[in-house]
Amino acid sequence: MDNQLDNVNLIDLISAKYFKLRKINEKMWNTSNNILITNSEWYIISAIYGKKPTISEITQQVNKSRQATHKSIKTLNSKCLIAISNVENNSRDKCLKLTPLGEQCYLENRLLKDAIERDIVAKLGSEKVILLKDLLKTEWNQ
Repeated sequence: MDNQLDNVNLIDLISAKYFKLRKINEKMWNTSNNILITNSEWYIISAIYGKKPTISEITQQVNKSRQATHKSIKTLNSKCLIAISNVENNSRDKCLKLTPLGEQCYLENRLLKDAIERDIVAKLGSEKVILLKDLLKTEWNQ
């Protein structure tokens, strides 16, 4: 019997799983918290966690338009999840940092992701998940 997924491209499979997992994570967060956070906002929060990047560094990292990134940053700031400050010796760029609330949300969301991962381990087995993680950590690009 020909499996329908046999002809699916690797990139499409990874992308589909990624979006499905992000949707599950976003739904879990938004149903149990008063502060609604989109996947794009989570990506920015994760990029800021533990660092003090500039807006331009985040813009390059998230691979979205400058305008879209600025809009998300402004929204995160209005939700009191990030603080925006001036960069020393640079009047144009701004520095980003998670607020204590932003750090708390990040850590709580990590717990949700850990729960999702435990569900995946329960379905696939720990050996397969370890192998998958190792494969995804490997550099594939030239």
